[in-house]
Amino acid sequence: MRYVLSAVFILLLTVVVAHAQDATAASFGADAFINELRFGGLLHDLTSPEKSTGPDINAEILFAKPWGGEQTWWLPRPNLGTTLNFGGGTSTVYAGLAWQYNITQNIFVEGDFGGSLNNYSEDGANRSDLGCHALFRESGSLGYDINEHWRIMATVEHNSNAGLCDHNRGLTNYGMRVGYKF
Repeated sequence: MRYVLSAVFILLLTVVVAHAQDATAASFGADAFINELRFGGLLHDLTSPEKSTGPDINAEILFAKPWGGEQTWWLPRPNLGTTLNFGGGTSTVYAGLAWQYNITQNIFVEGDFGGSLNNYSEDGANRSDLGCHALFRESGSLGYDINEHWRIMATVEHNSNAGLCDHNRGLTNYGMRVGYKF
């Protein structure tokens, strides 16, 4: 299932990039369709009953705000991403909206809300019983802009079904990510 989730993410990424290139001759830049790319490592659900789950790798695309500028913090940026576990544990793909608020010129906080799909297993096949494959996803980050393009952030992400399925164990990952803004 992890490979299926990876394939879905790569397919979606290909469609998005192709659309961005068709939508504008300059697919990156000040008026870019894709605003930021992120990559990082996460510690997999530290309180999880999963065994030997190894690290998580996170990759995310943030799109430009449909309207408004960088200073309009109350307007979100759409995002699409994946958190892949390389130890046989639960992996996810997600989409949502991210709100960023600049505390200072270089320090920011960000909140994200959306949905995710996962490869949990009811039979305990080394994955948490999350109750269902479709979940809500929230994340929060504290970040620092190194320069105009590069940033680093501490992130926590949580996936849960909010009590809508039989089980609601949830999945929480913690880690660091690097972002590149266009």
